[in-house]
Amino acid sequence: MGVFIGRQPIFNAQEQVVAYELLYRNSEKNSFPMVDPDTATVDVLVNSFLSIGIDEVTKGKPSFVNFTKNLLMDTTLDYINPSRVVIEVLEDVPITEELVQRIIELRKRGFKVALDDFVMNENVHIYNELFANIDYIKIDFILTPLAKRMEIENNIKTHFPSIQLLAEKVETRNEYEVAKHSGYVLFQGYFFEQPQVIKSTEIPANTLQYFQIISLLRDEEPNMDVLAENIEREISLTYRLLQLINNSSKRTKSKVRSIKQAILLLGLTELRKWIYLLAMREINVNIKDDVFIELMRASLFRAKVCEKIARVNYKDNFSEYFLIGLFSLIDSLLKRPMNSVLRQLPLSENIVETISGVDTEMQPYLQFSIALSKLDWPRINELAEKLNIPSESILPIYKEVKDWVADAIVFNP
Repeated sequence: MGVFIGRQPIFNAQEQVVAYELLYRNSEKNSFPMVDPDTATVDVLVNSFLSIGIDEVTKGKPSFVNFTKNLLMDTTLDYINPSRVVIEVLEDVPITEELVQRIIELRKRGFKVALDDFVMNENVHIYNELFANIDYIKIDFILTPLAKRMEIENNIKTHFPSIQLLAEKVETRNEYEVAKHSGYVLFQGYFFEQPQVIKSTEIPANTLQYFQIISLLRDEEPNMDVLAENIEREISLTYRLLQLINNSSKRTKSKVRSIKQAILLLGLTELRKWIYLLAMREINVNIKDDVFIELMRASLFRAKVCEKIARVNYKDNFSEYFLIGLFSLIDSLLKRPMNSVLRQLPLSENIVETISGVDTEMQPYLQFSIALSKLDWPRINELAEKLNIPSESILPIYKEVKDWVADAIVFNP
């Protein structure tokens, strides 16, 4: 049986990943809501530290993990390195003197502590002692009423400035900006997958050239002469393509005498992958934040899932399905409105409409890829039935695509 862990990045105000929240995930359909909270946390810890390895899961960054009252009070934490885990006290844990004393004890051992989905209760009189021993407070930015949010924010900023406020479930760029203005320093949610409009600038010419080549590559058998001609127009791309050939196992003793020959040696599948990554490198020259990398992973994951499901359904134009996933987050990558970006790309009408949210025949494929990336099982199962995807093949597809994305995200080809 496979081992799964949900991992959601936590960003700072510079949009850099500073930690991850680790979430219980299971290979069984619709299992997450039914799992006992104690079991869920133990599984997350066992899978992270023993089965997969915490370094691989969090890449050396701290991990936020939910803890119930039972697990806070027992010996589970005796076997965990305090530098690797931030203890999230779940919202249903009663705030008592016993809890405060346990938190004090855990912090003396080196643990950092967060209050999850926190809302102040006027009947509780030990907040001052509690807050004096807390490192983070996580607030649901969507469900917490504004008045309740402001009550917590003002209290912390005035009396406990060392506590870091973390805004959870930030879904839009506007909510992210509001949270920053309100004093939050950490952020969690899907805001980076939403359209972002920061400034109106044109896509750099060389990046647009890459995208034009990607458009040519959407055909299963593209016109090689036209493809070679477009690549030759961009000297840096020509140079990198030859570098790829030189470092490839397909390198031959004979010299490469043309770009067309180089394309044939490398192969269209590899070329499709590297052209997109090189295009993203052009954009990334002056962008060093981790949001960009997470968006890259999400884009590639969606693209590969769309392509695989299109193949399962015997779609001849499976390369177009790849492009739907690939460009579904391009507005966030370029920090420009989607319609402004799409106007500059020579994509088919079906692709443009699907990415724009029109209910096309391709739309369920994109929806499935998004649901799979979040392991949203109710939505996955609903769409899998619609797309004729056998339930037993879903997890193998997930693992295969995750591995492919991990291999693809390389910024020094």
